[in-house]
Amino acid sequence: MKTPNTPSQPGEWEPHSAVWSAWPSHADLWPEDLEPARAEVAALFRAIAGVDEKGRTQPGSAGGEALRILACGDQSVASAKLALAGTGAEIVPAVFGDIWLRDTAPIFVRSSGKLTAACFTFNGWGGKYVLEGDEGVAAFVAGRAGVSATVNRWVLEGGSIDVDGQGTCLTTRQCLLNPNRNPGLSQGEIEARLQASLGIEKLIWLGDGLINDHTDGHVDNIARFIAPGVVMCMEPAGADDPNRDALKAIIADLTRATDLGGRKLEIVRVPSPGRIENADGEVIPASSMNFYIGNTAVVVPLYGSATDDAAVAAIAQAFPGRRTVGLPARHVITGGGSFHCITQQQPLP
Repeated sequence: MKTPNTPSQPGEWEPHSAVWSAWPSHADLWPEDLEPARAEVAALFRAIAGVDEKGRTQPGSAGGEALRILACGDQSVASAKLALAGTGAEIVPAVFGDIWLRDTAPIFVRSSGKLTAACFTFNGWGGKYVLEGDEGVAAFVAGRAGVSATVNRWVLEGGSIDVDGQGTCLTTRQCLLNPNRNPGLSQGEIEARLQASLGIEKLIWLGDGLINDHTDGHVDNIARFIAPGVVMCMEPAGADDPNRDALKAIIADLTRATDLGGRKLEIVRVPSPGRIENADGEVIPASSMNFYIGNTAVVVPLYGSATDDAAVAAIAQAFPGRRTVGLPARHVITGGGSFHCITQQQPLP
């Protein structure tokens, strides 16, 4: 039962005071993709702020969104300041392993009429990518945001859940029940902790995520709430779509699901990018669902797929009050994720 001090995680479409992200800063993590990834990230930040390359406000983007961008090291700070001139971005010197703040930053919630930061243990996506500094990002961001932090001593990544702002949450068994996260917790115990930490009262459990997703099936790559009672997911791009079976299973699960209020979900389908490979011919977890919902813009990652235009058009139709912008993300995804993975919104109090 909700009480006045029960935390509540707002839906991403609710107004933000800022977005937290980070500047690609470690050449050893990005090799030849460092500068191209920086260019793609800069384009994302300009779209969120609502300005063009010369700092001019884009039509329909007045009010944009404040940018709080972490940068590690003097060279990266200087690079970020140069690339983001005209956006109004605050460049924040910080120590971190990599840029995936959806998972390393806190999850902002409302509680007792105030905004607070829910901080969780981060273990490098099940111990696969443990980088110095990442474990301290949540507390650092909470401090810079000037909000009190609640420390939750169990593993949770922001990309592993997606909420409707009214107590219902999407997640996957592949990630949240993976023994490399919280091996001592049962499904029921995880559900109870999500309710206590984030105010989540109803979980919709999906199965597996995308092939070769090193996050073990983060839900923000496969299904997203876009309004209370409305979920967006992908449909297979064709017979050679490597995620065809998983995407069909997700649609079936969502068709059977109801939210906390007992409503059947409205399902909006967007074409998958299909089979996207890296330079070595390996399938990469490219997803149309890894978009960011800003105050005035929805920014959609593009991968050079034949379905890019159709995906952007479908997402635009679902967000008539915002500009929908499709931007290249082929270099960002070499690091393991895309636009939603590197952003964490700070809602208004």
